[in-house]
Amino acid sequence: MSTASESPYVQGVHLQRTDENVREIAALAEVLGEPTGLDGVLDDLKYDVRRSRAPRLLGRAVREAYRWDDYDERDEQWYPQGISTSADSSDTEDIGGRKVVVTTWYSTGKDGTKRGSRVTFVDLDSGKYRHVLLVSPVFDKAGRLVLKPMSIHAGGIVWAGPYLHIAATNRGFVTARVDDIMRVSGDDDHPDRFGVDGSTVYSYGHRYVLPVRFTYQAFTDEGHEKLRYSFMSLDRRSDPPALIAGEYALGASATTRLARYPLDRQTWQLAVGDDGFSRPLTLDEGGVRQMQGAVIASGRFHVTVSHGPWMPGTVCAGEPGSMKIHRWALPMGPEDLSYWPSTDRIWSVTEHPRRRWIVAMDRAFFD
Repeated sequence: MSTASESPYVQGVHLQRTDENVREIAALAEVLGEPTGLDGVLDDLKYDVRRSRAPRLLGRAVREAYRWDDYDERDEQWYPQGISTSADSSDTEDIGGRKVVVTTWYSTGKDGTKRGSRVTFVDLDSGKYRHVLLVSPVFDKAGRLVLKPMSIHAGGIVWAGPYLHIAATNRGFVTARVDDIMRVSGDDDHPDRFGVDGSTVYSYGHRYVLPVRFTYQAFTDEGHEKLRYSFMSLDRRSDPPALIAGEYALGASATTRLARYPLDRQTWQLAVGDDGFSRPLTLDEGGVRQMQGAVIASGRFHVTVSHGPWMPGTVCAGEPGSMKIHRWALPMGPEDLSYWPSTDRIWSVTEHPRRRWIVAMDRAFFD
């Protein structure tokens, strides 16, 4: 059996996982109490999403669409980016009978405070959702627990088994476990405070926090250019299942690569070679400029391209280097992608204030 450092694995770029933050997460639990996990969040959803009555008006391929509540719809401090679903996480495509979407948001810092990144769980059946702040617990030099915001762009997310893999651009990606979600008592009343103060935790007004467990750090072999992990998706049907990562590129000289990393179906972590590195199965050079998300569905790549806050988004479908362009396929500002096999639909999220949707597109539209 090949390892991730042998043929047919691609040389040039690789990832290496850091140690788990076991002690740090345990120390945070001593302050906040035992984790509630995902079930605790899903039983305490707060805000409403509104289902669109005319989803096709949002894009030629759109068949299902949801809007955030009024505040999140227009908020300029947080921007949606990544998307994954319970169809990625589970063979049954649900979590305890619920069809769930998870998205990422990054803090813009437009008000002078960068709050890091967060994930949002949306129960499509009840039409409700809740934000969960990503945090990094560490010990300072005196051995005291310190909480830091997870300052990454979070341009993509993969929900694989119990883990959330979240894109961190040049750093690689970070991984959290949904079982580690913890409740912060009463922090809805302190939207501007953050950190540990004695036995109290403040989390920028978020009732729940999720500590990052480890990082897959990005490295480059000599003579190669580092891969940017701008967005991510899961190819659950391949053997082995694979994590797809790709690069956003604006300038003409920037690379637009698409990588496929094999995942262990038992652990939902990257395959690791004898040298401790994880290397991709494939690294295609033929991505699309300004692509914001990529997913493999029905054996082909599907890629989103944004044209700014006013023009509808494009989907390119096919093989890297020879993709067919489908204009006006979805609303303006499309980001990451995720595939829901049983419905044959591709999900995306759009980012711009007052033009924010969670949308599902018919995959067959792109045949």
